[in-house]
Amino acid sequence: MWQEINYTEDPNDILVPSITYRINPAVIESVESNSIAQEIGFESGDSIVSINGKKPRDLIDYQILISEEILEISVLDKNHEIHNINIEKDQDVNLGINFKDALFDSIKQCNNRCPFCFIDQQPSGKRKSLYIKDDDYRLSFLYGSYLTLTNLKKEDWKRIAMQKLSPLFISVHATDPATREKLLKNKKAGVILDQISWFEKNSIQIHAQIVVCPDINDGDILEKSILELAEFYKKSSQTVLSVAIVPVGLTKFRPENDGLKSISPEYAKKTIKQVERIQASLQNTLGTRFCWLADEWYLIAGTNLPSYKTYENMPQESNGVGTIRNFLETLREKTQNLPKKVKKQKKISWIVGKLVYDALIPTVKKLNLIDGLTINLYGLPSIYWGQDQVVTGLLTGEDLIHGLKNKDLGEAVYIPSIMLKLNTDLFLDDKNIKEVANQLNTKIHVLDDSNDIINNLIGISSSKKF
Repeated sequence: MWQEINYTEDPNDILVPSITYRINPAVIESVESNSIAQEIGFESGDSIVSINGKKPRDLIDYQILISEEILEISVLDKNHEIHNINIEKDQDVNLGINFKDALFDSIKQCNNRCPFCFIDQQPSGKRKSLYIKDDDYRLSFLYGSYLTLTNLKKEDWKRIAMQKLSPLFISVHATDPATREKLLKNKKAGVILDQISWFEKNSIQIHAQIVVCPDINDGDILEKSILELAEFYKKSSQTVLSVAIVPVGLTKFRPENDGLKSISPEYAKKTIKQVERIQASLQNTLGTRFCWLADEWYLIAGTNLPSYKTYENMPQESNGVGTIRNFLETLREKTQNLPKKVKKQKKISWIVGKLVYDALIPTVKKLNLIDGLTINLYGLPSIYWGQDQVVTGLLTGEDLIHGLKNKDLGEAVYIPSIMLKLNTDLFLDDKNIKEVANQLNTKIHVLDDSNDIINNLIGISSSKKF
């Protein structure tokens, strides 16, 4: 039931321009308990049309608009009736609304044709969302997804500056204009340094990534790219905060004659040596390593990961830089005071990608010293993608079925949630957990958080069961 409730006073100006083009109402997915929205009567399925006369284009606009103290919200309910709700509240207090999508208008899609694009290296016939090539600066700001800057319009640049959408995450790949144009297959791609200069002038910070493709943007070009980006890290102001160096990932579905080469152990060792030399130099001049290699480089090379402290404040962890090192550090801390025995005997299987298998063996050996606990660690390749050495997050339902058939799985299989599409039970190949569990004739438990993995494995806490 809708009510008008006063929470306090005083309006504040909003820096969101009036919208003149068509925007879909923002569909509410859920309402938080004991929130303003719940007290007023917002429900799942309702939609926000406008706030103080402005239509929010996305979650960013919404967050800015509701920061005012006095709100007039136009709501379309599930019965397609319009309600005009007046709210007075403390400044910056959240309403407690979660939306179905972060973007209320259309997503900005990529206009590049990068041969190494993972979206183009997938089979046909899967769910539509798998083929969306987003290149949207708003998703970059909200969730840390990478964009190329090639499809931004004048109004997009203006909005980034006006709303101070910082930091953004930028796929640079190469600062050399000709090389970047070649990689992105886009003549607009060569002005990346001019664009970063614009960010500097407008006090917008960025995190950059370079996907290394052998014989294209490696060697001298890679070093040139890192050093030119480092010029935007100054004592007075830091525009480029960090650079992630990521190995190109290739699947069996990639286009023929794409000109790309896979990363060999020898090549990985060579790249590690080069980048670590650059890191040492930048540490001396800038006081930071500035650039970091994704964990995959070390796993492919078969060498030890760098120590935890070398990742500084983990600026690129979400991009696979230090993720496994951080994970191992968490496991080390969680296994310092293990019980001598479990209350109930337990034999289970822990599934990871083959690439990280060796790194987890010491942890599993320590856990298996607990009386009554037996953990089988399986590091699987990906038959689906055609990759022998694969990270855990790329394993599919088909990979589990193929890799675990006729294996001793114990009473249940444990998998990390990174194998699944966010908030669903779907693997990357559209198989769901129950389907895989039925094929393997076992139960599947999903582990959500690295902090809880040990507790779940030894039976202290429970996981999601399927």
